[in-house]
Parts: sequence; C-alpha cells; structure tokens
Amino acid sequence: MSVKSVSKMSVKYPKIKSDKKQRVYVVFYQNGQRYRLFNGSKINSNIYPNSYPIGKRYEIASLLAAEVFKFLSSGLEIGEPTKVYNKSDVEYLRMSLDTKQCGNYSDKYKEMLRFVFNGFVSHLHNENITSNDVKSYLNQYVSGVSYNTLKRHLNVLINEARAIGMSGNPMEGLKAKKTKAKLHKPYKDIGAILDEVKSYNHNLFLCCLLTYGCLLRPHREVRGLRWNDFSNDLSYIHLSGSRNKSGKNRIVPVPIYIRNELQKGHDLHNIFTGIEKPLNKSYFNTLWGRFKRVSKFIEQDQTLYSFRHTGAIEIFKRTGSIHKLQRAMGHSSLNVSLTYLRGLEVAELKEEDMPMV
Repeated sequence: MSVKSVSKMSVKYPKIKSDKKQRVYVVFYQNGQRYRLFNGSKINSNIYPNSYPIGKRYEIASLLAAEVFKFLSSGLEIGEPTKVYNKSDVEYLRMSLDTKQCGNYSDKYKEMLRFVFNGFVSHLHNENITSNDVKSYLNQYVSGVSYNTLKRHLNVLINEARAIGMSGNPMEGLKAKKTKAKLHKPYKDIGAILDEVKSYNHNLFLCCLLTYGCLLRPHREVRGLRWNDFSNDLSYIHLSGSRNKSGKNRIVPVPIYIRNELQKGHDLHNIFTGIEKPLNKSYFNTLWGRFKRVSKFIEQDQTLYSFRHTGAIEIFKRTGSIHKLQRAMGHSSLNVSLTYLRGLEVAELKEEDMPMV
C-alpha cells in the first residue's frame, strides 16, 4: 500500500470505541474525513485487536491507537484500503477459533467448534475458502440435524473471522435443511422409573431427581453442583450465569421429596463426589447407558433429558403459564420456551376447540 506524505499539522489522538458485536475500533479524522480502523492493515501495522478475547481487546486497541497517532503525526496520509499483511482465509478462521476458545462458553460448545474447524480445514484443498468448499463439507452429512448443527457452528467461526479481517462470506445464501420435528418422549409413570433408578445407583437416582424436580440440565448443571449452591435449608439452588446455558443467574426451588434425599456436606464439595472435583463429563452418560440396558421401563427414545421434559410438561399443565415455564427451565427467552414446547407431547388444542357437528 502506498501512502502520501502531507504537511504536519495538529493531530488529535484517536478514540477507541466498540460496536454491538463487541468489536473494538479506532476513530480519527484526517483531511476532514472520518476513519474507523478495526485493525492496522491500512497503516502498515500488524495489530488485530478483535482477534483477541473480548476482555483484552481494548488493551490491544490502545496499542493500535498509538500506532495510528504515530502514523498521522509523521505526516503520512491514509491511502486506499489495500491490505499489506494479507492472511489466508484459513489463518483468519484459526484466529477466529482461538478467540472463541478464550470466550466464556461451555466446554461442550468449544469442543464442537474445534471439531467443526478441524473437519472443515482437513476438507479444504487450499488456504482460501469458497462457497463450494462449504457445500462440499456439509453435504457429507445426510442427516438434516447434523447438517444444520455443523452449518451453525461453522457460521459462528466464519462470522468471527470476517470481523477480524477475512473478506467475503462463503456461507452467503446457504440455507439450512428442513428437518422433521422430533418428539421428546416423556415418562408416563415417573414414580416407577425413579424407583427403578434408585435401586440401580444412588448417584444416577439423585441426578434424575434433580433433572426432573428442579429442571436442571444433567450433564452440566447437575453434575457440577456444590453444596454452597444450595441455601442453608436446601430449599433453593442458586446458579450464576456462568454455570448454566442461558448465561443468566438462576434460582430454582428444591421440592421436599428431593430435600429428603440430600445430606449437606462441606460447602465447596461436589454433591456426588464429596470432594471439590466433580464427576467426569461422561459419567452420567455411561451410567445411563448401562442402566437402560437392564431397565424394564425405559423406552427407546427416552434419555436422561426426558426427566427434564417430563418436569416441563407437569409445570405447563399445572400452571398453563409459558412465563413460569421459561423461568423454571432457565431459558434465555420466551421464544426458546415456545420452540421447546412444540417438541413435547403437550396438546395445543383441547377437545372443545375442535370443530362441532
């Protein structure tokens, strides 16, 4: 990139701002024209603040502002937006992955992003990404659910890469596949199922009980519970936003039949292990798989999450309130709750709603 030399004049120090996507940029004026720089490519600087975790971006943007001020004070003029420090699309995508791995997301989400990145990059023939590359990668997956899941995660990485500096959008115009709604199958006799689980394994029983009675997610929220997450009388569970999927603080009542099964331990101890370290991530999945093979009651499409679904149905049928269901489930919005209900065996119409002769 060529820059023009101009006479030195009074130069104001650039300001640092951020947009709705929490991307930082440097703002300044030259020759009466306002400029916004998200990175240093236009001033021959290899500083990319938005490739860093959100909490560190302002600090790096301050370095960029200093570089911009030095550039302007030297009498040079911003030229055409030609990038000097060209990076390949794959490099931008890798920077995008690194940014997401430093973010405040669940381990499962980060693992999925790594899986998609590794699978997609290994599928490429060169360093620049085209829409055909994306289609070829996604078309490996016949299942509409798998296709859409991978598409969604790849889109997250590409959007972040574009925010950092990647040009073009190889996913533009790519539509999701239509999928048939899958019905989550609730338990008909919850008491019999819980009794059967209790006789098999107490940890699994307590997990199922908390998933059903408190509507907690088993593999993240239940598995990680410590005694200091409970109130002193064990009547409430308090989870911070970092501990649940919605990202919001959550307070959940604990029914009496669950409190009767609890014996409070040391505040910092996990309720299952009795030490600070929780059970491993696959513990309940493995245990449930073994139990399901010997169970007399579990049906094919029923899982650990079916306890949560069954509890959700009970709340909605008893209260008829979508707002209460949203709070109980810890959903981030009413829209999520409405979508969730559509996949459950909840009748939206009653007999009296049907046509009469």
